[in-house]
Amino acid sequence: MTGIIHFETFLLTGILLNLTPGNDTIFILTKSIGQGRKAGIISALGIGTGSIVHTTLAAFGLSLIIAKSILLFNIIKYAGAAYLLYSGYKMLTDKSQLNTNEIEMNKSVDYWKIYRDGIFINILNPKVALFFIAFLPQFIDPTLKNTILPFLTLGTTFITTGTIWCLILATFASAIFSKLKNNKKASTYINKICGLTLIGLGIKVALTDRK
Repeated sequence: MTGIIHFETFLLTGILLNLTPGNDTIFILTKSIGQGRKAGIISALGIGTGSIVHTTLAAFGLSLIIAKSILLFNIIKYAGAAYLLYSGYKMLTDKSQLNTNEIEMNKSVDYWKIYRDGIFINILNPKVALFFIAFLPQFIDPTLKNTILPFLTLGTTFITTGTIWCLILATFASAIFSKLKNNKKASTYINKICGLTLIGLGIKVALTDRK
């Protein structure tokens, strides 16, 4: 493949990295468990869209600005943490009950907001930007002058495998917890747990450094 070296190794490593639980995984699980299968799928697509942005920025070298600027890194980090804290608070204080019935959920769940949240949470995680500019170049021919196309190719491959895994995760998570849809007490606890999880994730992001 032009400009790309050790593609098979990249593919295998990328799949293993995608299987490793991270912030995006936790976000998708909370949406799948708290708001059903479609919400989980939409959140996974939002995360994937955010990764496309990171890939594009890395391809054109813009992510280097984040890596080298402590101020910009911290601005993005705290913005992402604040967004997670807000999302967790909203879920924690939500009075509605868990319901995985797709027909009824269509009336109450804002899927556009879930998709947008997925994009923002991924974009506002500077660690993702640093990952792309540190990981992808290892599989690009160092003698190549124009690295944009190889960057985009590797990034697209990584995002595709990651999105497939996230869709599987969302589907299975919602299927497991769908049995609780008619249990009002359980649904209340699940909403609270998901909200607290997002708040904890926000705190984790806020405490993240560049190392």
